[in-house]
Amino acid sequence: MNTNKDIATPGRTREILEKYGFSFKKSLGQNFLIDTNILRKIVDVAGLSRETGAIEIGPGIGALTEQLARRAKKVVAFEIDQRLLPILEDTLSPYENVRIIHQDVLKADIRRVIAEEFTDAADIMVVANLPYYVTTPIIMKLLTDNLPIRGIVVMLQKEVADRISAQPGTKDYGSLSIAIQYYTEAEKIMTVPRTVFIPQPNVDSAVIRLIKRKQPPVDVDDESFFFQVVRASFAQRRKTILNNLISNLPNGKARKEKIERILTENGIDPRRRGETLAMEEFAALSNALREVMCI
Repeated sequence: MNTNKDIATPGRTREILEKYGFSFKKSLGQNFLIDTNILRKIVDVAGLSRETGAIEIGPGIGALTEQLARRAKKVVAFEIDQRLLPILEDTLSPYENVRIIHQDVLKADIRRVIAEEFTDAADIMVVANLPYYVTTPIIMKLLTDNLPIRGIVVMLQKEVADRISAQPGTKDYGSLSIAIQYYTEAEKIMTVPRTVFIPQPNVDSAVIRLIKRKQPPVDVDDESFFFQVVRASFAQRRKTILNNLISNLPNGKARKEKIERILTENGIDPRRRGETLAMEEFAALSNALREVMCI
């Protein structure tokens, strides 16, 4: 096989798939990108240098891995599908700075992998074309595990990218927006049409960049309770924030008057909906509720 050609072209991708008789597994959300320009833009956005360590999730046949290997100090990629391991060994054979780990990233000890694989990297970025069906769990694991990474650049379903980067008062704004913007500065970079994938997915994609914050943008007394209040507030989007909190916080119905009073004391009309509250309002609300409700 000619290793001088980029992997991410329609001809080369089909050549690789035919050589190995590879068939796509819908259950693993496998869609391979066949546009080298888009891959290069993803790598550009990640701001890699020869001192950067890159973590990839779901390398497929190595299209993005190859571009990362050309720019980063080292690439470590997690691949769950055993059938892809011999293909990756072949397609990535020109690159000595790549390691493939056959493991489900959601079960991996990523902190240990970083400690072992990136001992002399100046910084670490996660760069990936994520399978749609596990996008949110993977991103939340990367953020809540408090890993020593600079940030994340991922391609995902456009609808999810819109929710992640959404601002208060918009239809896409919700608990996912707040959770990810609490940990990172989120920016939607570009939309990617479904036509540049084999096989074509049913929806368009988008590239989003998440740069980890040194400190959260708001002060909360209890992060776990803060996110519990946020999730409760969006449980049923058509309900008012008061009704959502009563219905979805422990013993909420018994504490209706307390919840209503705290909302009013914090300048929040109980008739508002969760999507209209900024993160600062949720922080103040959760701190006040925690004091009074002793949850």
